[in-house]
Amino acid sequence: MRITAGVIATIGLYSVLWKENKFYRFFEHVFLGLAAGWTMVALWTETLKANWWDKMVGTPAETGAAATNGMFAYALLIPFGLMGYFVFSKKHNWISRIPIGIILGLWSGQQVQVWWNTYGPQIDATLKPILPTTWDSLIVPSTNGLTPEQLSQVQSQIYFSQAVNNFLFTLTVVSVLSYFLFSFEVKSKAVKGINTMGRYLLMIGFGAIFGSTVMMRFTLLIDRMHFIWIEWLRDGVFPMISGR
Repeated sequence: MRITAGVIATIGLYSVLWKENKFYRFFEHVFLGLAAGWTMVALWTETLKANWWDKMVGTPAETGAAATNGMFAYALLIPFGLMGYFVFSKKHNWISRIPIGIILGLWSGQQVQVWWNTYGPQIDATLKPILPTTWDSLIVPSTNGLTPEQLSQVQSQIYFSQAVNNFLFTLTVVSVLSYFLFSFEVKSKAVKGINTMGRYLLMIGFGAIFGSTVMMRFTLLIDRMHFIWIEWLRDGVFPMISGR
């Protein structure tokens, strides 16, 4: 019965591909209601309980884990949380701006570190050597059967094939970044050529992203069709009808 209900809901949601209809609307509202309920439960179990309640009241000793004492200073967060509900008051809605300002201030400060932790390694990864350091081999030799010292020596060298790849990578980064030179007029033909190449490389990248998005949608569709035709129809309905 549970699987059958899932199949009916899946067909109902996909019925919008035909046209807007009440069948789709019904299951859309069911989905939104379930999502809202799940969000409320997840908000408590995954965020408030773990990051606030357990730290405030402490946790008892469990198997293999020591008990932790409560830190009642976390109770000071309750008034700030309740102040947010003054947004529903026409007279005192200014009070709700206090926790919002505190959250935005803390969030803004954290984003500096988050930005660097996210994009700092990417910036560092763009600094690649484009000149080979050895001509013993044009490609990276096989590392099978090498001792740790020999493996370390191979990995410390830049072979010709790696240098070519690094050069193409660096050229792509520079040309794409040059496309965003909007602060001054570009007059050099060389810079304009690199700028145009950066535009085409961006289009290729966006096309790849779009293709990946389409393939992800097809993956979801294939999963739903497998659920309907295999899990429900072949493994559920047919055996029940045939008495197997």
